Amino acid sequence: MSNETPLELFKQVLTGTARALAHEPEVELAFTADAPSQAGKNFKVPMPGRLLPPDQVAEARGFADSFALKLKHHNPARHAALRPSEVIAGAAFDAVENARIEALGSRNMAGIAANLGHALELKMRTDPISRAQAPDEVPISTALSLIVRERLTGALVPAGAAAGVDMLRGWIEENAGSDLDALALALDDQSAFAALTQSMLEHLNLTEGNIDPSEGGDDAEDSQDQGGDSEDDGEGEAGQAEARAEPQQGEGEETEADYDGEDMDDQDGADGEMGDDGMQPVTPQRRNWDHLPQSDYKIWSTKFDETITATELADEEELNRLRAYLDQQLSNLQSVVTKLANRLQRRLMAQQNRSWDFDQEEGMIDAARLARIVVSPGSSLSYKIERETDFRDTVVTLLIDNSGSMRGRPISIAAISADILARTLERCGVKTEILGFTTRAWKGGQAREDWLTAGRQPMPGRLNDLRHIIYKKADEPWRHAKRNLGLMMREGLLKENIDGEALLWAHNRLIARAEDRRILMVISDGAPVDDSTLSVNHGGYLEQHLRKVIEMIETRSPVQLVAIGIGHDVTRYYKRAVTIMDVEQLGGTMIEQLAGLFDEE
Repeated sequence: MSNETPLELFKQVLTGTARALAHEPEVELAFTADAPSQAGKNFKVPMPGRLLPPDQVAEARGFADSFALKLKHHNPARHAALRPSEVIAGAAFDAVENARIEALGSRNMAGIAANLGHALELKMRTDPISRAQAPDEVPISTALSLIVRERLTGALVPAGAAAGVDMLRGWIEENAGSDLDALALALDDQSAFAALTQSMLEHLNLTEGNIDPSEGGDDAEDSQDQGGDSEDDGEGEAGQAEARAEPQQGEGEETEADYDGEDMDDQDGADGEMGDDGMQPVTPQRRNWDHLPQSDYKIWSTKFDETITATELADEEELNRLRAYLDQQLSNLQSVVTKLANRLQRRLMAQQNRSWDFDQEEGMIDAARLARIVVSPGSSLSYKIERETDFRDTVVTLLIDNSGSMRGRPISIAAISADILARTLERCGVKTEILGFTTRAWKGGQAREDWLTAGRQPMPGRLNDLRHIIYKKADEPWRHAKRNLGLMMREGLLKENIDGEALLWAHNRLIARAEDRRILMVISDGAPVDDSTLSVNHGGYLEQHLRKVIEMIETRSPVQLVAIGIGHDVTRYYKRAVTIMDVEQLGGTMIEQLAGLFDEE
């Protein structure tokens, strides 16, 4: 008799089904309590309960079917080549392509259509569209993909998203109705479908110009049915798509808004060219305020860039060892910063204290008046009403320079300060994300080798391989991520710094969040430096790009930006900035800067 549990048997069935659907015998499937994700042939789907509740089983099947259909019908190379560069348009392009993939699986298989419907309902529960109260709160990419799905499959928009879709339906159908009608005619041809999608986005004033379906190249055409065969290929194309769209946190198959829960990550670990992170609450009249004025900034190649989690760079044993080393190095500093953190917590909690209006005719029973109510039940003015608090829900991102010049005590103090700050803010109900940025190699890496092979084109633009690291995700509990920060102590991790693109990446992750207030704090010890890039472009190339990114965020974005320079004057870049000469001041300065932002409320 088999000792396998029903959950294990269900996993085997789900794996076999996914392999058959994708026509790929090497598909591997695992359950996860985190966000569902796909990395090449490796699928992670929501774990159902031990007793296999039917609704949770259907949700797991839905995500498995979606990933398998993408593996079969989607060519990531062609998608990346044709994807618009504008952030909002890129997110919409991703979402519409996902609707095409799922429509291909739904049209002749009712079971798959039902499974995909369950998965979609799960995503919509936490998508901003379900909370939208006005058109400017509706993510265009979500609304557009749901209308496209409706046209391609006849399936109704999920009830939770229907009100949000209806807010934009008239505008979308008025401007792109003929494009919506034409999409069904190109369902089986990714390139033709992409061209129609681009036309639709242009008619919606989300992008400009038409794309040439031949741009994907013959190689991409040859791999049409094998787009997900390699994790490396998937990651490379994902990186390319991300950079084309002004790096936008597009990791994985879903977003913070797509799948949430008490212990859920707000991002999965790997970059994905089909991420929905560009879903942003925008009005039809507001065109791409976050589209960078950076026509003179070029990137030679993005296929070697990576956005990666700390757990992918080191195993559990190494992370534990590095965290222990970090704690040992900073045992004295920790007590000082903790005291400052407690002070910040008291200030934040004071802003969130409840207040009551007493002696009311209705509301909650006032315990102080309980005796009077017992004696005289008809007594009036025995109730209290809680006053509304104006403390807005907030998310804070700490973006830490992981360049070689931070090696030693600066990076150690940055890590422990971020750690204590995240713990403090979590106690106050403020979500915190911790990110790092560096490069994969010194002096150019594979991007430079590619440039040399191609004949040393003059002024090639950015010429190094980016490495953006996610240490703690915004929805991830501090206890799950604390050991990740030890990775900053790893020998060889810290290399060069390209600040402009890192700032864009962190900013666009924040833009995709649903919180009312979004704060981005940058910690750096110098101007952007990458020898490979600066040796073949003018000397101020990276600094000029950084200034443009900062100007965009400070003047056109709802994100509040603050910077701390360690031994380097960052006030010449940022309007809200402070420079410290002694690294020991970092923890206290971070806390004071945040406290100042909250006090401004």
